[in-house]
Amino acid sequence: MRAAARIGSTLDEETTWSELTGVVAGLVGGAAAVLRTGRDDRPRYQAVVGNPVVLPAAGWAGAAAREAAGARPVLGAGGLALCVPLVVGGRPYGVLVSGREATPFTPAEADVLSGLAEIAAAHVRHAREHDAVSGMVGTLQRALLSEPGRPHPNLDVAVRYLPVGRNAMIGGDWCETVRLHFGRTLLVVGDVMGHGLEAAVDMNAYRSALRYIASADLPPHRILRQLDDIASAEPDRRPATCLIAQVDPNRGRVTLAGAGHLPPAVVDGHSGTSLLPVPVGPPLGTGLGGYDAATFRLAPSQTLLLFTDGLVERRGEDIDRSLHRLARVEFDACSGVEDILDTVLARLDARHAEDDVAVLAARLHHR
Repeated sequence: MRAAARIGSTLDEETTWSELTGVVAGLVGGAAAVLRTGRDDRPRYQAVVGNPVVLPAAGWAGAAAREAAGARPVLGAGGLALCVPLVVGGRPYGVLVSGREATPFTPAEADVLSGLAEIAAAHVRHAREHDAVSGMVGTLQRALLSEPGRPHPNLDVAVRYLPVGRNAMIGGDWCETVRLHFGRTLLVVGDVMGHGLEAAVDMNAYRSALRYIASADLPPHRILRQLDDIASAEPDRRPATCLIAQVDPNRGRVTLAGAGHLPPAVVDGHSGTSLLPVPVGPPLGTGLGGYDAATFRLAPSQTLLLFTDGLVERRGEDIDRSLHRLARVEFDACSGVEDILDTVLARLDARHAEDDVAVLAARLHHR
């Protein structure tokens, strides 16, 4: 049935009800609406399409649906009104109500509307399950990112995480800071492949392994090697990209190593923004190894910016062009790390990005 194909085009419940009533109103040549039961003591129609005057009283429709057995349609107003319970798998979601003038509904029409109601209810059940899982993943992600460790007080750090889209599943982007000996701090950003609960769980596994390995005070490239060994030994673990920066404020330097990740940027209030040429090895979980490190000077006036690809990548655009857009962003010389993150997220329109965004800014703290 072509009409059924127009129902459930999105994972939005309100859109599904509107699609259902639009299709039904066109088929019956009258009006259609959805009555959401159990939400209000005074039932009201929603998603009304057509002239609402031909619809029966909402109170009668609700009572008729409650008295109906299972998903059996109920006729009223001399056959000019039809109520069809929105039920799937024994679970009610409301009532589909339709009405028209002069011509009573036929049993064949009742069967058609019952089929459409069941299709719409199934889509709504799927949408609610999707929202429930998304909410669970979101809670997990926010809990994991709410406190990414505390850096030493000789380093100012700010972190932002932006999930993509309202209805998209949250992914595996993450940031972390780990205190090391002698005033050094480890800064990390990572991006697990895919979205959803599985990606968030794997993200937590990578993060936990990182904290354990970092306690041995290894250089960044050796941390990546061990992370890769652990991940590749677990066949169900999703691959991930990762960038590790070991900041030493006492010596004014940073040592970096990457696993399939984009390079970091250095923001200088005087000379602009530049990218650091970090040796990049394969993503974690491949078992290929081959990670190297590079060390750079880091002045107190400079801010180190680590980020996931959602910050810069745009569909159909070459990655070099995307990174060049970041390098063109200008910052005020007096901007703090929080201001720098606000500026870069706004200038790159990160709130409309096509992927999750995690970004970390760090600067040597004047004491």
